[in-house]
Amino acid sequence: MRKNSSSTTRSVTVGTLGTLALCSVALTGCPQQEAAKPAPTKEAAAPTPAPAPAAPAAPTVDATRLAVFGTPLPANYDSKDNPATDEKIALGRQLYFDKRLSKNQDISCNSCHDLQHYGVDGNKFSSGHKKQLGGRNSPSVYQAAGHIAQFWDGRAKDVEEQAGGPMVNPVEMALPDHKRAESVLQSIPAYVDAFKKAFPGDKQPVSIKNATAAIGAFERRLVTPSRFDKFLTGDATALTDAEKVGLNKFLDTGCVACHSGTLLGGTSYQKAGLIKPWPNQTDLGRAAITKNDAEKLMFKVPSLRNSAKTAPYFHDGSVDKLTDAIKQMASLQLGRELSDADAESIATFLGSLTGDLPKDYIQEPQLPPSSKTTPKPDPA
Repeated sequence: MRKNSSSTTRSVTVGTLGTLALCSVALTGCPQQEAAKPAPTKEAAAPTPAPAPAAPAAPTVDATRLAVFGTPLPANYDSKDNPATDEKIALGRQLYFDKRLSKNQDISCNSCHDLQHYGVDGNKFSSGHKKQLGGRNSPSVYQAAGHIAQFWDGRAKDVEEQAGGPMVNPVEMALPDHKRAESVLQSIPAYVDAFKKAFPGDKQPVSIKNATAAIGAFERRLVTPSRFDKFLTGDATALTDAEKVGLNKFLDTGCVACHSGTLLGGTSYQKAGLIKPWPNQTDLGRAAITKNDAEKLMFKVPSLRNSAKTAPYFHDGSVDKLTDAIKQMASLQLGRELSDADAESIATFLGSLTGDLPKDYIQEPQLPPSSKTTPKPDPA
């Protein structure tokens, strides 16, 4: 019995040890299992960027619509009736700046039509003899030779005839008559020589007719080409996008009904207040000249060339801001009410009409000295 017991015990012990050994081998010989790792998380996908909005198409102007403006500015407005020569132009430049052609010798053509400031003085009404004020705004002399006539009411046919008017206007230069102008010029030896050179075929070269012809010859070359002229020749880059938008608005609004042609005006007469009454009814316009009631409040349409530089606006100088002038014209002449933005857009286009001043041509010349016989200033 003991034998069997020992055997059993041994067997159990061996069996137990063997089992433990097997378990040990199994535990140490088998690869250890890695610790569980958390499943990788997916990063949030970056949102797909929205497509960039398409750039707005660059504004364009239909070339066929530009025909209403005709051709670009010419180099000059020389007249076959008053052929230009260097001597005549030089004399005309001197006379344009000479204040001795006024009664008190304190006013010249340039006083009211300042060439360095686009041909205007910037005042509602210009100051004349003894500081008197005229009743109409002084328009620019630039491109004036290309207009249908001169003055707001068209009472002078050309710049030559216009040049003699202010000299004897009692509110402007106030000479008693043109004979006084001739006596002033005849008393200055250098002017006598200049007139002989400018009008070599005349027996009496110093005359009011020749004086105004010389001034007219000078004025006929007061031309200010602008970027708009380049645009009319086909240079699409000459205007900015904003100016092109404004040009289209100008056309769409109907401004070209009056402001057409190369000068954008200056070639017709229109009633001030065509659709709605003009605020100032005291100036009768052409009717005061023609005595025709049908022409009451009719005035020459102003050119829009350099309009951004020639405030105040209209024959009565009643508006100071260009955008206000645009809105008033649209309302009173076309029956259209423009927004501030539309008026500003049109004004932006009009800025492209600001031309280049002929700096060398308009330099104030040295004037010949007076003589002992030259009439003295008369402030009376």
